[in-house]
Amino acid sequence: MNDIVNGLGRTAAYGALGVVLLILGIVLIDLLTPGKLGRQIWEDRNRNAAILLSSALLGIGGIVFTAIWTTYDDFAKGLVSTAAFGLLGLVMMAVAFFVVDLVTPGKLGATLVDPEPHPAVWVTASVNLAVSAVVSASIA
Repeated sequence: MNDIVNGLGRTAAYGALGVVLLILGIVLIDLLTPGKLGRQIWEDRNRNAAILLSSALLGIGGIVFTAIWTTYDDFAKGLVSTAAFGLLGLVMMAVAFFVVDLVTPGKLGATLVDPEPHPAVWVTASVNLAVSAVVSASIA
């Protein structure tokens, strides 16, 4: 019975950490793009903004999954390393966003929240997933 209770506690801690990192991902995308992200997606039904946010959340989820999967036997050390790798993933995604913005014409943030579908959103979403794959591979 102790194993079950211990497992539930660890799951709750990792789950809470994962949710915090996902919320930070939402905040990051909201800061990188003009306007309010929630309004763009839920009220204006902007697919560009939804694809961008979805890719970031999937990327962070992948990083958190990999960090938990390969975690240390020491629970506290595993929790700290998961937080560190998750935060690193967020920083790397932001850096990649700025790099793509520098090497492409126009203002990337404005393009991504434009109500008209734009191919740049797929490039940016792919960058998010690629960055998360690199971070995840470095963990494993």
